[in-house]
Amino acid sequence: MANGQWYPPEWPDRIRALAAGSLTPVTPRRAATVMLLKDTGTGPAVHMLRRRASMAFAAGAYAYPGGGVDPRDDERHVGWAGPTRAWWANRLGVDETAAQAIVCAAVRETYEEAGVLLAGPDPGSVVGDTTGPDWEADRAALVARDFSFAEFLDRRGLLLRSDLLSAWTRWITPEFEARRYDTWFFVACLPEGQRTRNTSTEADRTVWIRPAEAAASYDKGELLMMPPTIATLRQLTAYGTAADALAGAPGRDLTPVLAQARLEGDEIVLSWPGHDEFTKHIPTGGAPA
Repeated sequence: MANGQWYPPEWPDRIRALAAGSLTPVTPRRAATVMLLKDTGTGPAVHMLRRRASMAFAAGAYAYPGGGVDPRDDERHVGWAGPTRAWWANRLGVDETAAQAIVCAAVRETYEEAGVLLAGPDPGSVVGDTTGPDWEADRAALVARDFSFAEFLDRRGLLLRSDLLSAWTRWITPEFEARRYDTWFFVACLPEGQRTRNTSTEADRTVWIRPAEAAASYDKGELLMMPPTIATLRQLTAYGTAADALAGAPGRDLTPVLAQARLEGDEIVLSWPGHDEFTKHIPTGGAPA
């Protein structure tokens, strides 16, 4: 492959089935992922995970901490600080209950997969080191879904710090994919006193890497990534500090990016609006080019 774009081998057949009307699209599940940043001497670095080779989806690909929304976080009262649920609903383009659940997913998944918790005992503080055995027991219980994120915050006497996040972009898995997600991408800065660690059961490696370096490795075919990941990395290269990226996020367009597949002659053209680099031409009887 010319670069590190992850491309499932079953996509051509599924695209043809969708075009023929024999494939019914799966309803996408709500999800959130977080581009966690920290400053280095040569600019901001982003925390990335490499998905285990044994994973059924995007095995070996580099991604950010993230995952699906827990429906229990839609209605339950969550200790909250920062912009209101109504503000987030307007920003994310959903109702207030969904906004709460999506923001909760972003914070919870960052804690579950990177050990970083964007929460504090009051609106002006953030927890410090979260590596102790009692913290780890609670983190493992969250992963197992033994209790909701709201219950976790209650147990700890913490408020979710929604002001430490900014929404960056939104991508929806193509209609021809068997597993579909409606994913909101957020950006956040690593809180002082906390450190990342590989706590994800889905990752075999974690790295802090400058976005430009990661993008260059993708271009050489050295790092495997899905289109949303490399697209957001390229966007992050414009910022000189983590704080600059966080400050630039509120002005970004959150119109969902959804791949389109169309028939042109004897091939299917797969494209992501606004992202020409991901366009693929698939012969009606062959593999993508």
